[in-house]
Amino acid sequence: MAGKVFEDLVVGLTFTHEPSRTVTETDNLLITTLTMNPQPLHLDAEFAATTEFGRILVNSMFTVSLVVGLSVGDTTLGTTIGNLGFEKIEFPKPVFVGDTITSCTTVLETRRSRSRPDTGIVLFEHTGTNQHGEIVCRARRNALMKARTRGDAA
Repeated sequence: MAGKVFEDLVVGLTFTHEPSRTVTETDNLLITTLTMNPQPLHLDAEFAATTEFGRILVNSMFTVSLVVGLSVGDTTLGTTIGNLGFEKIEFPKPVFVGDTITSCTTVLETRRSRSRPDTGIVLFEHTGTNQHGEIVCRARRNALMKARTRGDAA
């Protein structure tokens, strides 16, 4: 498995994920229409041109999904049991079609699961930056991870 198990994910461990990915118009159109989001800021170039941004904004649900998705190969591929939730998601800068997003992940907290001794819970912070080095997304995510050993020493 490419992903890390619970014991490998120590607090402070940081990954810069490769490759980065350039956002396309199709990416934005698909997530916006698949999720039934009628916001013209994501779909209507004429409307978007009249806003302070002057052009279409990429749907933020795509942005957070991309930033987390770029992390999977280095962190949780085949070793996560599931996402437990997101504590906080921020979008400090907008994303536009043509932006290239790079993702970085830091392990903030770890603890053994009390109910499942063969697993652990890891709090990841995923940060997405654009080609200008500006942070476009920051998300804290708790994941239930497979462990190499049982926490109860059984």
